[in-house]
Amino acid sequence: MKSNYLLLGAAFFIIVFSSWIWKNTYTNHRFQVLGKIDTKVPDSSRYTRIVLAEGLDEPMEMAVLPNLNVLFVERKGALKLYDSKTKAVKTIANINVFSGIEDGLLGLALDPKFAENHWVYLYFAVGGEESKSRLARYQLVGDKLINKSEQVLLEIPTQRKYCCHSAGYLAFDSKGVLYLSTGDNTNAEETEGYTPVDERPGRGLADDQATSASTNDLRGKILRIIPKDGGGYSIPEGNLFPKDGSKGLPEIYTMGSRNPYRFSIDQKNGYVYWGDVGPDTKVESEDGEYMSFDEINQAKKPGFFGWPYFLGNNQALPLYNYATKQPGEKKNHAKPLNNSPNNTGEKELPPAQAAMIWYGKMPSKHFPLVGSGGATAAAGPVYYSDLFPNAPYKLSEYYNGKLFIYDWIRGWIMAVTFDESGNYKQMEPFLKHLKFSAPVDMQFSKDGAIYMLEYGTNWFSKNTDAKLVKIEYQEGNRKPIAEIAVDKPYGAAPLSVSLSGNKSVDFDKDDKLDFSWKIAGKTINGLEIKYTFKKPGIYSVELNVKDNKGAVGTAISKIHVGNTPPLVDIKSNSNRSFYWDGELLDYQVVVKDVEDKVIDQNKVKVSFGYLPHGKDVAVILAGNQYPGAYKYLKGSGMLANLDCKACHSMDKASVGPTYKSISMRYAGKKDIVKTLAKKVIEGGSGNWGERAMSAHPAVSPDDAAEMVNYILSLSKKSGKLPLKNSISLKDHLGKGKEGSYLLNASYRDKGANGIEPLDGRAYISLRNPYVQAEDFDKGNVRIATITTAFMAYATGIADQSYIKFNKIDLTGIKQLKYNVQAIGGGGNIELRLDSMNGPLVSKFIVPAVADGKTDWKELTAAINATKGSHDLYFVFSASGDQKHDLFNLDWIYFSNR
Repeated sequence: MKSNYLLLGAAFFIIVFSSWIWKNTYTNHRFQVLGKIDTKVPDSSRYTRIVLAEGLDEPMEMAVLPNLNVLFVERKGALKLYDSKTKAVKTIANINVFSGIEDGLLGLALDPKFAENHWVYLYFAVGGEESKSRLARYQLVGDKLINKSEQVLLEIPTQRKYCCHSAGYLAFDSKGVLYLSTGDNTNAEETEGYTPVDERPGRGLADDQATSASTNDLRGKILRIIPKDGGGYSIPEGNLFPKDGSKGLPEIYTMGSRNPYRFSIDQKNGYVYWGDVGPDTKVESEDGEYMSFDEINQAKKPGFFGWPYFLGNNQALPLYNYATKQPGEKKNHAKPLNNSPNNTGEKELPPAQAAMIWYGKMPSKHFPLVGSGGATAAAGPVYYSDLFPNAPYKLSEYYNGKLFIYDWIRGWIMAVTFDESGNYKQMEPFLKHLKFSAPVDMQFSKDGAIYMLEYGTNWFSKNTDAKLVKIEYQEGNRKPIAEIAVDKPYGAAPLSVSLSGNKSVDFDKDDKLDFSWKIAGKTINGLEIKYTFKKPGIYSVELNVKDNKGAVGTAISKIHVGNTPPLVDIKSNSNRSFYWDGELLDYQVVVKDVEDKVIDQNKVKVSFGYLPHGKDVAVILAGNQYPGAYKYLKGSGMLANLDCKACHSMDKASVGPTYKSISMRYAGKKDIVKTLAKKVIEGGSGNWGERAMSAHPAVSPDDAAEMVNYILSLSKKSGKLPLKNSISLKDHLGKGKEGSYLLNASYRDKGANGIEPLDGRAYISLRNPYVQAEDFDKGNVRIATITTAFMAYATGIADQSYIKFNKIDLTGIKQLKYNVQAIGGGGNIELRLDSMNGPLVSKFIVPAVADGKTDWKELTAAINATKGSHDLYFVFSASGDQKHDLFNLDWIYFSNR
């Protein structure tokens, strides 16, 4: 008996102890490795995002200099420097590059001894007729690249006939070893839904077995060398093949990659992490989706990572026979053989290594946080707190030892946690409160801050949303977040501008803030200032917000002087707030522009339409669409939220055709909606060149059709109207009370004084004259609901309570109707203009309850003739001793009869 009690006691102890470990390891978004500190996920308000530069032209890779200046490269050949003191970007060199397909100036790294030797390493496709890419180094002295100092370390023969995959990222490890990633440089556009393993005669450029899977080729690899002080390089210990080249090229560290676009090296254990951008295939995976996996790989040691034979967790792809159009054998991952006639290396390859993380277009059952749709996986740095001693912006201990990965197309960043053996444990979102526009590089600086390059929306383009960004984390006192409000960002010279820092935020509520502005070399203090720009040009305005503990937040805005936005006005004698059955809306559009002395009337766009849902007005205006496009709003919204914007834009060339060109090409064709909807879901190539369109298998046929219908609508006539007209309001008949009419007028000027063309717009939105009381813009009453009757109304009406509606036109309003419910002593409804004590234009007495009846009644009130738009205050007052619960109010009808 005694032994049984001992066993029960021991079991109880184990259960309690195990529960304690579980609770303290996994609750509250925590993770604990034994021997490490368990800390909470840091508050998002402790991160400050600072845009250092924007409007970049295809930024690729960056390096943060010891003085915190930032050096970065752009694909077309520019080497640029962001000066952290002047906060300006300047081009310090232009490298002669071939920038066709995906080639160009791709990689940049600083020598580990940069402070002593000033070496900067660049990787680029050499300009000229010879197809080759070069790894070279130059000396950077101050802000000048010394071209004569060039030392060529390595050149890689390439092909420039077919797209794609160049990779080209550079990084050093903690021992001074330089790593370079190279893409497979193989024809990726004619794969017929399989992998590029075309063994037919003359098709060697479409065979990845000649590059990625060849031990005698430097493409589709991560290379590893040691640059020598006097030039050239040596081979470090521990690469994949012997230094004598007897089994393969000795520079190779990992092989079997498609496009190892971004990688990083763990500075403590030397593990290499990279994102490998996946294909679009129609090969079914073991999970029932297509094997179109992007991968995050981990190399604890050199190896072969599968491409083009394996993807994901070593799932085998068939060796497609392009002659017979039949899928063939699948390789053995334990002993893969490269028998291609295009292979110049060893036939027997090292065993294939599985990916650490993999995901396709469908939601992943293994890694659900990554989402779905198109993808471009990338690996960022591993964070170690002790590598940033006394750094002011170092991250929380919570992230110690975690790897950061990110996705260009999906825009997320994840923090990956490892177990004690260095294997994948879990991932979690990082900085999910921030939005990134195609993150293309992520690095830490010596002050602990995160620097990010954002490529921007459109491929192969200079994008206004392409940025260099710094993200600072602070414990203790937080830096203020500066924000600039400007009343006129555009205008003719001289331009007087009002600037305000009122929207700036400090999450430490007790801090006292000082505001200072830097404009054209001048410093001006104050929360709100006015400044006059006397000459045309693009000016930078900098706001610095400093708290009483010395922390400073900075914001920068651009003021464009030299072109005034057009002034578009719609004149009308009709009411500008409401529509009534059978009434007419008269209008005349008048456009004036300071720089365009004569307005081309044919370029003034006027459109009109009925929108069944009131909220559609805001969506139409935000998208600058014509009112008739309301029926395509669902499709428009889905396109905006899908990955389509990574390859397509409305009218600006990108990697794929513009939406407008698609619309024009397919307009009016039979059964085209069904055909294109299938294309959206299944992907493919051939109609606009051989570049493959990503599949979207998670999109339903109905949703795909909605998107296609929206695209096809773009070539339809928008129903441009004359500048002066009268329109009968009858489209709303029989369609309920929720709809609105929208008259929209716009004009784009010609640009002036180096400032781009600007848009001007005006609109009239008419809604139903039944206004629900509970939809007030401001007030001090309550809202009650009767669910069974689908009814809501204003209640809790007391003496001197009110409801306010913003900017309602009273032109032509002759009386008001109220739907009221007497519940007590009754009271008064006064309508006053623009304030609770403004001019009184209507007064009505709601009678007290009679005979205990509390039915809803429609009552009519007179109103003084009033013109123009006003803020309407419906002020309630008691007519007797009862001061509370005077009556309830359901709706107000504005009558023109």
